[in-house]
Amino acid sequence: MLLLLLWEQLFLVSFVSCLADVESSRTRMRSAVSVREGQGVVLLCGTPPRAGDLSFAWIFNEYPSFVQEDSRRFVSQETGHLYIAKVEPSDVGNYSCVVTSRASRSPVLGSPTPLVLRTDGVMGEYEPKIEVQFPETLAAAKGSTVKLECFALGNPVPQINWRRADGLPFPSKIKLRKSNGMIEIPNFQQEDAGLYECITENSRGKNIARGRLTYYAKPHWVQPIQDMEVAVEDTLYWDCRASGKPKPSYRWLKNGEQLAIEGRIQIENGALTISNLNLTDSGRYQCIAENKHGVISSSAELRVVASAPDFSKSPMKKLIQVQIGSTVDFECKPRAFPKAKCSWKKGGEQLQENERISLLKDGGLRVANVTKGDTGTYTCLATNQFGTARGSTSLVVTEPTRITLAPSNMDVTVGESVVLPCQVQHDPLLDISFTWYFNGSLTDFQRDASHFEKVGGSASGDLMIRNIQLKHSGKYVCMVKTEVDSVASAADLIVRGSPGPPEHVRVDEITDTTAQISWQEGTDNHSPVTTYTIQARTPFSVGWQRATTVPDVIDGRTFTSTVVDLNPWVEYEFRVVATNKIGGGEPSLPSEKVRTEEAVPEIPPSEVSGGGGSRSELVITWDPVPEELQNGEGFGYVVAFRPSGTTTWIQTVVTSPDTPRYVFRNESILPFSPYEVKVGVYNNKGEGPFSAVATVFSAEEEPSTAPSGVSATSLSSSAIQVSWTAIPWKMSNGRLLGYEVRYWNKGQKEESSNRVKAAGNETSIKITGLRSNLDYYTAVRAYNSAGAGPFSATVNATTKKPPPSQPPGNVVWNVTDSRVVLSWEEVRAMDNESEVTGYKVLYRTSQGGVEVLTTASTTAELWLQLQDDYLIEVRATTEGGDGSSSQQILIPRLASMDARGSGPSVLSIFSVSSFLATTFSLTLNSVLC
Repeated sequence: MLLLLLWEQLFLVSFVSCLADVESSRTRMRSAVSVREGQGVVLLCGTPPRAGDLSFAWIFNEYPSFVQEDSRRFVSQETGHLYIAKVEPSDVGNYSCVVTSRASRSPVLGSPTPLVLRTDGVMGEYEPKIEVQFPETLAAAKGSTVKLECFALGNPVPQINWRRADGLPFPSKIKLRKSNGMIEIPNFQQEDAGLYECITENSRGKNIARGRLTYYAKPHWVQPIQDMEVAVEDTLYWDCRASGKPKPSYRWLKNGEQLAIEGRIQIENGALTISNLNLTDSGRYQCIAENKHGVISSSAELRVVASAPDFSKSPMKKLIQVQIGSTVDFECKPRAFPKAKCSWKKGGEQLQENERISLLKDGGLRVANVTKGDTGTYTCLATNQFGTARGSTSLVVTEPTRITLAPSNMDVTVGESVVLPCQVQHDPLLDISFTWYFNGSLTDFQRDASHFEKVGGSASGDLMIRNIQLKHSGKYVCMVKTEVDSVASAADLIVRGSPGPPEHVRVDEITDTTAQISWQEGTDNHSPVTTYTIQARTPFSVGWQRATTVPDVIDGRTFTSTVVDLNPWVEYEFRVVATNKIGGGEPSLPSEKVRTEEAVPEIPPSEVSGGGGSRSELVITWDPVPEELQNGEGFGYVVAFRPSGTTTWIQTVVTSPDTPRYVFRNESILPFSPYEVKVGVYNNKGEGPFSAVATVFSAEEEPSTAPSGVSATSLSSSAIQVSWTAIPWKMSNGRLLGYEVRYWNKGQKEESSNRVKAAGNETSIKITGLRSNLDYYTAVRAYNSAGAGPFSATVNATTKKPPPSQPPGNVVWNVTDSRVVLSWEEVRAMDNESEVTGYKVLYRTSQGGVEVLTTASTTAELWLQLQDDYLIEVRATTEGGDGSSSQQILIPRLASMDARGSGPSVLSIFSVSSFLATTFSLTLNSVLC
């Protein structure tokens, strides 16, 4: 009684019924619950009648301010109550219970309950008291989700932990929810059953709640029954098995009625046995398995049948072929209810058991160690009380198949072709087939036709392998099959080839000119490696180059070498190639890129020379040193020069490694004076050598005088000739490069004139491409490498009028032996054209060059070789040049007798293009006028 009073003082429990009331406006305020700070409290929520599956929540003061569950506050989904382990001032307010049906999802709001603090002090610390506890025993179904709740009141707020009494750890599927106030066990299985403990603890003590989870399972089928067809007088055994917890019991129904147990009908562990079946046992059977958690059933049809033997659905084999000495089985399985008794005959002779002949229990016949004499027809006679049937099988005994020429082990080289023989002796009654297997896989002759081919005809299975590769090494098996037997023979083929790539190439040590290289051997492809070669590549090399090594020849048992003669400060990659007596193999993968160390440069620039430039300049040029020969960072050039005949060098530094020239400027430099120059190299490691000394002349002085005696002469309607007198020049002034002539016509400005150049020794130049009958002005000046001198005085010339545009017309010709006489009409020039001064007759064969005959008249006489065709045309000549050509005249080689013609009549038959492309076959009459 005293303990009860103590608990009543420590905990104040408000039992507030939260009745369903769909109109929240009509709910009334409940009596206030007054508690001390630090005291625990439980606010109860009574569930509506026929509540079903419900969920619970609590509203604090106003919606939607729901109570948040944590280690101090807990809402039980079993009872609906709100538990506050230790009340704090912030908990003061109105609490309303909300009940929701999970089926209808309709919430019901209960009456608010005020929670207030008492003013008579604060509750002191006390040990946990478990208010939410799961049942002492709880049965859980297989596969279900089990939730266990546990919550305690106390001050300080208790901590909650869970464990199994058997000490087993929780599997990962178990989840701790709601600040450890609930555990959730999904997919409950038998191993999850056991005693579970909830431990609540604070600084004042601890309390433990215990409960046992038990496992149960509704029955489920392990082996349901299936339709059965059984012969009359046989025994039925029908197994019906189910699993469940507790173990299910069984009962049987026939056609919906309880099956009676009697002498020949028995049920044991769910299995039904009916002996000496009769036709009345046929029907619909049902096996029922049940335990206290559920019932399941399985139905099937039983047909009890009676029939005479019948081979129609299970005929005997028509033919069996076996080889001498083997054992042969004859099947005899007719459909018969009840099972038929079988006897055997060979031909008309009844067979009896002996040392070679056995009558089998299933009705079959076995003949061992067969001979040729066993060939024949075997008949099975099947009988039961309803009738008799017979079936027959013919037996053929053949000679065994033997391989007479088998493949043998071979050793070949890549690229060769070989034949693996496979020839057999077999019974002529049997068809034979050959198949080949390579390393256990069937050879596909269509897919691998480029390498594999069967040769030798139908009685031979020889395999030809063309252009053998390394991948063809392995075991080859020839399989020979007939209808009755099979034999096989195997051979190993070793293919030797050039080595595979070496592996794991690396650089172990690097200096400015050497690298220590090591590697591991690769596959030798059945031929030992004889030598290794190291190759190197840089950003400056063209592909891979053979490297110089120590030793020079690396034998096949050495896996390290030193590469020498490398360039300093260059990034290198290395690879290794193995060689055997067959040849060189694939190169290895490259090593990692490494850079050699820096060194003083050793190679000076080449092609040191110079000259030219502007007045008072000394220009020195050279070919820059390639990057791979600069040997380090900070590379540059040291340029040294001195006047020829002096002893003191002037030096300067050029810091850019790509610079190809240096220009020294000084007013004291005399024109075209010789200097000795040399160019050295340096980098951060020090100075390297100088180039050989070269002589370079300082800049020249441009010409100071203009050419004299300049004249211009008109040559034609499109060309003029300009001439001049060379200027006086001394070698001490430099080298005269030539003359520049500028020209412009009367309508152009002098500033936009055209220019042409003549070589140094020339004193005239022909200017072409000019316009006709137009004044052109010209001037000449000399130039050298320092520049150009002053222009001469301007002279002018007028181009000729253009030649006549009208060609010679009405060209007439006649041939007598080798003499061709031509005549044409006179060409008369127009006022704006040059007067005609004569004519040119141009003639040529189809094979030879053009020949020209000039004449002042309108006739001409030609002596020609008539073994070839001739083309002839005529032009007028003038001061302005040649006029337009007449139409071409064809003199065919057939003209071996007198002939004549005129231009138009000939051209109508022989065009120029026809003459060049076609073989002419004309009669003499076809070309006569």
